[in-house]
Amino acid sequence: MPDWASDAFIYNLYPLGAVGAPARNDLRAPASQRIEQLYAWISHVQAVGADALLLGPVFESTAHGYDKADFFCVDRRLGTNEEFAQRSKALHQRGVRLVLDGVFHHVGRDFWAFRDVLAHGQASPYCHWFHPDFTGRSPHGDPFYYEGWNGHYDLVKLRMTHPEVREHIFAAIRMWVEEFGINGLRLDAADALDLGFQKELAAFCRALRPDFWIMAEVIHGDYRRWINEGGADSVTNYELHKGLYSSHNDRNLFEVAHSLTRQFGHGGLYEGLLLYNFADNHDVERIASRLKEAGHLYPCTSCCSRCLAFPPSTMEAKLAWRGARRGAKVRGRTLPCARLWLLLIFLIEALIRTFLP
Repeated sequence: MPDWASDAFIYNLYPLGAVGAPARNDLRAPASQRIEQLYAWISHVQAVGADALLLGPVFESTAHGYDKADFFCVDRRLGTNEEFAQRSKALHQRGVRLVLDGVFHHVGRDFWAFRDVLAHGQASPYCHWFHPDFTGRSPHGDPFYYEGWNGHYDLVKLRMTHPEVREHIFAAIRMWVEEFGINGLRLDAADALDLGFQKELAAFCRALRPDFWIMAEVIHGDYRRWINEGGADSVTNYELHKGLYSSHNDRNLFEVAHSLTRQFGHGGLYEGLLLYNFADNHDVERIASRLKEAGHLYPCTSCCSRCLAFPPSTMEAKLAWRGARRGAKVRGRTLPCARLWLLLIFLIEALIRTFLP
């Protein structure tokens, strides 16, 4: 675990949503300049005391960012590589580290190598990058079947054991470090990634910069596997996330107390480890919607921020945005009263972090 990360306050932001980018990407359109809108959030990020920014997908994709079209180009709905490099440099100059979302398990159907397979079939030199079966047809009507992520065929599973796939991904990471100066990665769908690949990736990243931080997104399982066998520094703590909102909804804090004791108490499963705690994120309903009573928003987020691990912040939690999942989307609105309370609370917390050792 790098020193800077051991007590980092990480602010999580989903770029495409934060800047109001179009839901679908016109891959022939010129690049926009929405990165300027993204950079405008930095003052707010620092005002609440955060010293690291975790950005959701920023590279070229078809729609939501997790359906990659190119690992080397910033999504044109945000801007250009040059603009992102400039803003990343300015971010670091203001003392904020940058962590990116590493989506390596799958790509989108517009990914250049998959487009080559669609065009040339078995003659494509990139067939072995994926899992095609030319004896069947895909749900999209393609003349071959392929594996998707979790039954979603807009997300094409990569063959992570193929040397060329690994080389391509590692080359992209090297570029992100050298051109954008990133300080870490969130490994999307880490529970579906080969642990050997993750360990190799971790060693590669730390060879580029020894203070590189890696957080694995895992929902179920023994989180120690992704730290001990996969080389990650931290893992998303979904067990605690569930306990946070359900304990408040049930007006019984036994569940969250049990989780904390089981995880971090004396002899606990994760004693001595720093897991990545959160009240909500872009994959779940907003905490302001999960909670049955608006008055529980403060104690819930306060409990999260004081757990023995990273105190990450999401834009939705800070502004008390409400939002319920509808299919693949989250729609929401702001809860004004709770928003005022939270802004006051986090101002106090920022002052405490500034003036107390």
